[in-house]
Amino acid sequence: MSVIKEEDVQELKSRMKLISEADPSQYHNEFSIRRYLKAFKTTDAAFQGILKTNKWRKEYGVDQLTNETPTVVSNMKANKARVLRHRDLQGRPIIYIPVKYHSSTDRDIDELTKFIVFCLEEASKKCFEEVIDNFCIIFDLKDFNLGCMDYQVLKNLIWLFSRHYPERLGVCLILNSSAVFSGCWAIIKGWLDENTANKVKFIGSEMELCSYLIPDVLPVDI
Repeated sequence: MSVIKEEDVQELKSRMKLISEADPSQYHNEFSIRRYLKAFKTTDAAFQGILKTNKWRKEYGVDQLTNETPTVVSNMKANKARVLRHRDLQGRPIIYIPVKYHSSTDRDIDELTKFIVFCLEEASKKCFEEVIDNFCIIFDLKDFNLGCMDYQVLKNLIWLFSRHYPERLGVCLILNSSAVFSGCWAIIKGWLDENTANKVKFIGSEMELCSYLIPDVLPVDI
């Protein structure tokens, strides 16, 4: 685990203070600054990472995404993902993804990615950053088949986490996995750095799940 130097934090805060005084929309709080430093390792890289994220957010229209945005509404109705009301045992917001509703041949990748960004934003807003500033993602593989395997969506999600939501992933739980998914996981794992791969946990029993969250918080209606 990388250790953040306090002098690096102060230097990056000073740089961002100058930027945000000229343009308040560029502001990042100290929790965010620390996440970027942890992910990008150096002050220069973290600073560039923040500026690129700010530029991306503006161009992508992140702040304009709401639960009334048409693509958000349609993907919510299609049960592509849901930010749950309850949290895991560490206090993390939970993004629940029932994989059976996904298909690489029946979706608009740009629209689905925009919906994923909406979910990441909603989870980020639910973080109590003073306590814990990352969240839990659950991939439920119940009724999974190879037709549900959308590699491009996963690549986009990995890219979003690495570039624009660094250190936001606290844990990724895989529920109801099967032998069919093992070949898929071998491919996916190759795209992850060691730190991220170690956050992925395959849950084999309800007892094991209980070490992360209360099972009753999971949806039963999708």
